[in-house]
Amino acid sequence: MGRGWTEELVPGTLEMLILHTLRNADAMHGYAIANAIQRTSEDVLRVDEGALYPALHRLEVRGLLRSKWGLSENNRRAKYYSVTAAGRRELNREAASWERVVNAIARVMKPA
Repeated sequence: MGRGWTEELVPGTLEMLILHTLRNADAMHGYAIANAIQRTSEDVLRVDEGALYPALHRLEVRGLLRSKWGLSENNRRAKYYSVTAAGRRELNREAASWERVVNAIARVMKPA
């Protein structure tokens, strides 16, 4: 699919996907996070920079991510993000809520 779907996600979903992507990973820069989401979703979800970097900033301001500057694989300066303990707790809450919503929608959509 040629277009990104971030504008169609339920509010807060991108933040949850970012936290989930980083939960067991070493620190990653934004481009790597977007690629991981795209790859894991089998190219269904494409996160554009206009949505990704504001979401990363919101998560950092809320204390759910921490960041540090480093060099990327291309020897360019990049900001690397990792999940904080508060971010892990928030991910657990969000994932449980998401699971309830997905199951409820599946029940409604199930043929009678």
